[in-house]
Amino acid sequence: MEKLTSAQIEERIKEIPGWNYTGKAIETNLKFKDFREAFAVMTRIAFECEALNHHPDWKNVYNQLHIALNTHDAQGITEKDFQLAHAVQDIISN
Repeated sequence: MEKLTSAQIEERIKEIPGWNYTGKAIETNLKFKDFREAFAVMTRIAFECEALNHHPDWKNVYNQLHIALNTHDAQGITEKDFQLAHAVQDIISN
């Protein structure tokens, strides 16, 4: 998959509320009611990751989840990262 340019990323990131472009990844921080809710959402995201064959760098501490997306094979951000970010947004919106 082809790496996106910074300009393309800056334009696309506007479509996803709560996500930021850090220069190395697109990232978000999510906060939930408690650990159980955070873990339940992580489990739902994990199924999407498997379906897309694309896996995040993420960190969970109690009720908080940090997700960073980039495509290691492309050494940058690709369309796959935006597909997964949109899937995450769909999950947390429901």
